[in-house]
Amino acid sequence: MAVLRVKFTKTKRDKLAQILWILNWVSVVSGIILFSLGLFLKIEIKKRNEVMAKGNINSVPNMLISVGVIACIINFLGGKICYDCSDANKFSRWKLVMLPYIVCTFCFTFCILVGALMCYTMRNELEESLYLGLRDAIKFYKDTDIPGRCFLKKTVDLLQIGFHCCGNNGFRDWFEIQWVSARYLNMASKEVLDRLKSNVDGKFLVDGVPFSCCNPSSPRPCIQYQLTNNSAHYNYDFLTEELNIWVKGCREALLDYYTAIMRSIGIAALLIWLFELSVLIGVRYLQTAMKNVLLLGDLDGESDGWLLENSFVETAKYNINIIKNLGKANQISTVSGMNDPNINVQNTNCGKTNVTTKSIPAA
Repeated sequence: MAVLRVKFTKTKRDKLAQILWILNWVSVVSGIILFSLGLFLKIEIKKRNEVMAKGNINSVPNMLISVGVIACIINFLGGKICYDCSDANKFSRWKLVMLPYIVCTFCFTFCILVGALMCYTMRNELEESLYLGLRDAIKFYKDTDIPGRCFLKKTVDLLQIGFHCCGNNGFRDWFEIQWVSARYLNMASKEVLDRLKSNVDGKFLVDGVPFSCCNPSSPRPCIQYQLTNNSAHYNYDFLTEELNIWVKGCREALLDYYTAIMRSIGIAALLIWLFELSVLIGVRYLQTAMKNVLLLGDLDGESDGWLLENSFVETAKYNINIIKNLGKANQISTVSGMNDPNINVQNTNCGKTNVTTKSIPAA
């Protein structure tokens, strides 16, 4: 029994073909939108590539870009097919192409769904990439004279200013590394020497943060040095007072930024997937309706269209059997007691059967 059988008159078939022709061109636009969203996400990731570790974070934008290009090609072809299907004579040349086209389009729409879901599952990979990238960027913040690292100070400062953040997880990350370059340290100062000697690794560690961590909206002058020393500042208690530096870590700030972008892209991709699926269902009805018209022989008569010719269970069993039987034509039967009769045959009598041999009579 066919699934979701619908009866079509010639007028309904013609209108369906015209509507699908228009919708396929709309789908071309949706493919361009997918491509643009993927390109936008790729550019946004590229902007902060210096504070991200290498990983699979580009898999989502690459997926969206690829799906967008394929959408434009498939829907352009679909528009041509649907336009010709308004004429039964023109449909005959697409008759053998439509079913493979529908199968390929179904797989393609599934890829759109996968791309949309990937936008929501990318958060963990992105978080790990940001954590490792920011950790290394902060670590090399002081290396302004080393090729390949000299740009990191500017990058981190602009990042902290732009996203109102400080450090990787928070401002205390700066307490654990030497972020002041050695060229700016006064080695004749006893305080500097004492700090270098007090650390096992010989680093100059201070309870301070770079200027880019300062909050310009604070009414009090920025306290960026000796943050944990109450006596160093007038009327100051770092445990109870609201600090005038950014408290949020840059990893969290960037993660929130990219999560908002990917959530929006994911919603757009889901809507496009639903639209593509509806167009595909319409194409399936058109294909089956036109096929049945040719079988009936009455081009102006009514015909049935459906999604599946048989029930879901029967269709699933049929496809499973096809998959199981793939390649069995080249296999040799190994059933007990049965062998291929052509094995170990020395001679053959081509074209002759039941050939009897004559014996020479004895003298």
